[in-house]
Amino acid sequence: MSAFLSGRTALVTGASSGIGWETARLLAEQGATVIVHARTAEEGEQAVERLVARGAAREQLRTIAADFTRLSAVEQLADSVARTAPVLHLLVNNAAVMAPERCTLTDDGVEVSFQVNFLAAHLLAKRLQGQLAAAGDARIVNVSSSLHRTASMNWSDPNRTKKYSRVAAYAQSQLALSMAAGSMAPEGSGITSVSVNPGLCDTALLPLYGRVGAPPAEGAAAVVRLCLPTVAPANGEYYDGGDIAPTAVAVHEERSQRRLAKLADLLTTAQA
Repeated sequence: MSAFLSGRTALVTGASSGIGWETARLLAEQGATVIVHARTAEEGEQAVERLVARGAAREQLRTIAADFTRLSAVEQLADSVARTAPVLHLLVNNAAVMAPERCTLTDDGVEVSFQVNFLAAHLLAKRLQGQLAAAGDARIVNVSSSLHRTASMNWSDPNRTKKYSRVAAYAQSQLALSMAAGSMAPEGSGITSVSVNPGLCDTALLPLYGRVGAPPAEGAAAVVRLCLPTVAPANGEYYDGGDIAPTAVAVHEERSQRRLAKLADLLTTAQA
């Protein structure tokens, strides 16, 4: 197999299991040095051991731990990556949690799925912009969901404390992630940022969908395809099945994008 990503460094969030772990495996298989993010150091080390057991070279793998329910931990992760990887070629924002049955706020005062699934990705893309720009042709791939098309942004109550639904909260987090993709790659930065639906896979998020899922490796293949230099994705677009796919209207609404950026900056600046 050709090592299309030899000499490139990738950060994959939520890489201790599921689609994230399979993405790390495939990126390493393509020659990339992979920074494997997990919630805890123990989970990260276990993920690396499994990757090595599946044939990845240990010298290609690094671990980094951060609990995304704390924005300060996201900041610390970004600082650590910036110090150790002055040039970052790939950022895969894959970390995600299922919204719980009851509205749950983090210590930062943000609904947990909105923070982990969107705000952390927003913050990482912003803090690592210099390292990504240094690559000259960096990619940011945001792992989203087809559920974003059912969502709406609750601008007056983004935490949805007044009328909470776990599906609505999760879908809103994925809508925000897809909306923010384009703004993660400022014009002239050399960065391309997209969102992708990995398909319905058998992961911890499957109960939200209530159906049988495909192996996580299939979802990871859709993610990794957008990381390869042989593919030229269009900035800010949403992909499904290898092609640009229809989105919620808000994804490409400039006013909504600006409003989201302002909200994200407010929440991360005030709390981090």
